[in-house]
Amino acid sequence: MDRVQPKKVRVEWPTLGLLLLCYALFALGTVWGAALWLPLGMGLTVVAMALHSSLSHEALHGHPFENKVLNAGLVFPALGLFVPYLRFRDTHLAHHLDSRLTDPYDDPESNYLYQEDWAALPKWRQRVLNWNNTLAGRLLVGPLVGQICFMAADWRAVRAGDMAVLRGWLWHGPAVAVVLWWLAAVGQMQGWAFGCCAYGAMAILKIRTFLEHQAHERARGRTVIIEDRGPLSWVFLNNNLHVVHHMHPKVAWYQLPKLFRSHRARYLSRNDGYYFASYSEVFRRYFWQSKDPVAHPLWRKGG
Repeated sequence: MDRVQPKKVRVEWPTLGLLLLCYALFALGTVWGAALWLPLGMGLTVVAMALHSSLSHEALHGHPFENKVLNAGLVFPALGLFVPYLRFRDTHLAHHLDSRLTDPYDDPESNYLYQEDWAALPKWRQRVLNWNNTLAGRLLVGPLVGQICFMAADWRAVRAGDMAVLRGWLWHGPAVAVVLWWLAAVGQMQGWAFGCCAYGAMAILKIRTFLEHQAHERARGRTVIIEDRGPLSWVFLNNNLHVVHHMHPKVAWYQLPKLFRSHRARYLSRNDGYYFASYSEVFRRYFWQSKDPVAHPLWRKGG
């Protein structure tokens, strides 16, 4: 397939407009919704937080502006609390090296372990990680498991002298402080409820990442297409068409569906048919069932 170049525009108005909608939804949920009926406020806030993460993903890929500092500024408030934007940016861009996809060490977003490391884990950790490889487990404990692993890796990097990782967390402090100020000075939502919203938003995002990538001998077969057009597709900004995004990471979210429709057969051939018709299918097949083993089925340590 010919290389797709994104159309050069001064401002991507759909992305900028969606950012404004996201912050308006967050304000609506934490103030009016929380005061009217707490479950309503929490629901709106969860959606805003999950959408903000997807917009942060757009920002790190160069949207809505070409200026990366300006893009980072637009998503600066850490609505979801847990993940520093600069760390998200650096790890995600490293993840886009497709030849390393699913590698337990070289792919920062891999959920696999080398077989030797898996065998060395205590049984209780194996049980937790096996449950985490079902969709039910990924929703319930996935945010906690992922956050612990993420922070432990970053802590090791900081102790080893990685200043980029340290800067990412230092900038995260004021980004969280802005959100906490809003909650204390303007918001009508209790702190425990807000924390539950942050966890719930992370759980929703785990639906997207649950089977984005699979172990496959060829890099081209590791990235999924989920041909969904429902609300999850909107919250994920069409990243369910994930192989399209990996092949054209500079293409904006609102251009992905047309690009996929124009070359549907070629994309499905490209990823060796790693395909689901919808997120409903994913839930039916994997809510209680593990999608694959935690131990990478193809690669061994040092192999």
